[in-house]
Amino acid sequence: MARSYVHEARKRVGPRRARIRPIIERLLAEHADAAIALRFRTDLELLVSVMLSAQTTDVNVNRVTERLFEKYRRPEDYLAVPPEELERDIFATGFFRQKTKALRGTMRMLIEEFDGQVPRRMEELLRLPGVARKTANVVAAELGEPQGIVVDTHVRRLSQRLGLTKEDDPVKIERDLQKLVPREYWGIFPHLLIWHGRRVCLARVPKCDICVLNDLCPSARVNSAG
Repeated sequence: MARSYVHEARKRVGPRRARIRPIIERLLAEHADAAIALRFRTDLELLVSVMLSAQTTDVNVNRVTERLFEKYRRPEDYLAVPPEELERDIFATGFFRQKTKALRGTMRMLIEEFDGQVPRRMEELLRLPGVARKTANVVAAELGEPQGIVVDTHVRRLSQRLGLTKEDDPVKIERDLQKLVPREYWGIFPHLLIWHGRRVCLARVPKCDICVLNDLCPSARVNSAG
């Protein structure tokens, strides 16, 4: 299906490279409030929030971290309690045993190798236990130094529908997007697609009739003739 979108895009709405700036500009105007939904005040809170967000909702994470961040303020705090206590404190985010192990391993490495500070470079973030590329990309972008483009389910779906990629693997999708999206938009671009995906380009029944991108989208279900 993704492959057919790309073919149709070339035929009906023009090449990807010609459409990417208009797509970004329209989404910026349409979703001026697009931003990360996780709530945090410090670099460490950002890292923890993103690690906890795996396999759960941002709303759920915010509910848990509201209390969590009052109790755990420094990397040392996560190591000062028994693992079972931290497991109970993050239980509601799911996969709490794996997340506890990852958090404690990350906090230990932050203390031992990064002077207790959250690193900003992708290669350093990826060394942290439990931090995969998507998490590292989110953290780097929110710290103001995006070095890649976050690919979640919304970004994957919309990138395919818009004919920006024919790939299905997140790493390959990211590679395609990095070639297309101007670097100054790497941080905001995923948020624009995520918010558009939640508000308009829904998974099952996209609202193509009210979509600001319908004339730029090869999969828009509207009559583009005339």
